[in-house]
Amino acid sequence: MNPSAWVREVTRNRAASRAGQATGNAPEPVALRPAPALSPADGRLVSLRGAAARIGDRTLWSGVDLDIGAGEFVAVLGPNGVGKTVLVKILLGLLRPAAGEVRVLGASAGHANHRIGYLPQRRGFDVSVRVRGADIVRLGFDGDRWGTPLPWPARFSARRRAVRARIADVIELVGASAYAHRPIGACSGGEQQRLLIAQALVRRPQLLLLDEPLDGLDLPSQASAAALISRICREEGVGVVMVAHDVNPILPYLDRVVYIAEGGAAAGRPEEVITTETLSRLYGTRVEVLRTHDGRLVVVGQPEAPAIHAARHPTGPADPPAGPPAGGSGGPG
Repeated sequence: MNPSAWVREVTRNRAASRAGQATGNAPEPVALRPAPALSPADGRLVSLRGAAARIGDRTLWSGVDLDIGAGEFVAVLGPNGVGKTVLVKILLGLLRPAAGEVRVLGASAGHANHRIGYLPQRRGFDVSVRVRGADIVRLGFDGDRWGTPLPWPARFSARRRAVRARIADVIELVGASAYAHRPIGACSGGEQQRLLIAQALVRRPQLLLLDEPLDGLDLPSQASAAALISRICREEGVGVVMVAHDVNPILPYLDRVVYIAEGGAAAGRPEEVITTETLSRLYGTRVEVLRTHDGRLVVVGQPEAPAIHAARHPTGPADPPAGPPAGGSGGPG
């Protein structure tokens, strides 16, 4: 990615994740202190009841019931084209559900985005991008703002010092202190992803939405990033919704999964959802869920989602099977 395209994309992604851009409401100021207590009395960060998504005459998924509380880690799984990213966009208020109710942080989706950390599907930074990693993290504060720089004295105000301290804290939290001052283009894929996670955390969000954060990373980096996200989830009390291509790197850390397929969806604990019985029912055809000797799951025989036709019309097993051959549970949606 060249530098100018990268700047445009960062600006667009930051704008999409802000309530003021998504809903037309004025954005709230940066919170340097921990976010206030949840407004819902029941403490649910996310609540979906009978939610559905549709594009044209095609139902991507329907009948989704899901609750997510503070400190819970939820994965959104499924094969290519079923609408996993659409679910994230609905939670951000960027798309409206076709049916059902969606509540996020005690409000309608899109009205509390200032308390959400959002990491969209990533692209690698070109080696020519010389922006420092720490400045990438700072974009989590002010990447959606334009204008002339602050006057020199204002740069040393108490607020600016607090911002710098928070950036340093979150860089340390993700374990990126050793390379945060390198150009982002000189960092490895795993290092870049840690810095992007720090960017999503810098405003102290209560909910973290991650769209394929492990995509493109090697296996050790996937395992390291999964462990990091789980630790942040537990220690910071942040609810995490992660769209995943392969469930195996995050399987030990998950509280619940949402598996989307063929216009339907199943939500629950991993051992309840990722089973031969549940996935066969979801697809309307025989799907085998196998477990290897090292505990990895392999989904065999699931059909690919139709690219155009209405859902609930299985196309039969793909060749090769839709699940990744090395043990994944689906593809990007």
